[in-house]
Amino acid sequence: MDETTGRTTDEPRGTREIQDSRVLAALTHPLRWRLIDLLKVDGPATVGRLAERTGQAVGNVSHHLKVLAESGLIEEAAELARDRRERWWRLADRELSWARADFDGDPVTEAVADAAGSILLERKVELVREWSARRGGYDPDWRDGCSVATEAWLRLTPEEARELAADLHEVIQKWARRPVPEDGRERETVLAFAHSVPARP
Repeated sequence: MDETTGRTTDEPRGTREIQDSRVLAALTHPLRWRLIDLLKVDGPATVGRLAERTGQAVGNVSHHLKVLAESGLIEEAAELARDRRERWWRLADRELSWARADFDGDPVTEAVADAAGSILLERKVELVREWSARRGGYDPDWRDGCSVATEAWLRLTPEEARELAADLHEVIQKWARRPVPEDGRERETVLAFAHSVPARP
């Protein structure tokens, strides 16, 4: 137990609300988002293991981990190291969240928030495209109805749009928070995300 935070040292904290543009700027790189995702899904890892998973040079991964660590988004898991040369990293927070409106009013912070949002969306679209490209390699059970694409054009007030956003968030978080059953069944990692934005056809 970490006496300063009251949490088990190998467990990330809850949700971090990002309001500092310098922290958000650390997320404006595709590889950093992937490193965050790998630490979220697979747990703590060494630089070497992350380099292997991403196909990147160790030095490059180490640089991006340093940027994330300086922003408090990841932290060193020193207790996992077998010797002084081995460095393990883990997420500092289980979830990251920010509101675009918190960065309004300053062109610099607006640009940072837009860049972070754009990179995150591009990463999600990339993962959907990867699924389409390699779905033939999955068991037929996974190819039949396990992925979903749904959309609707709605007419909403701002209050109704916020209610819809809260509903979508709650459905995904219900599944994210559930303990994984220990029933011996094999499970794949599944990305679930939703967007609702004002738009015109």
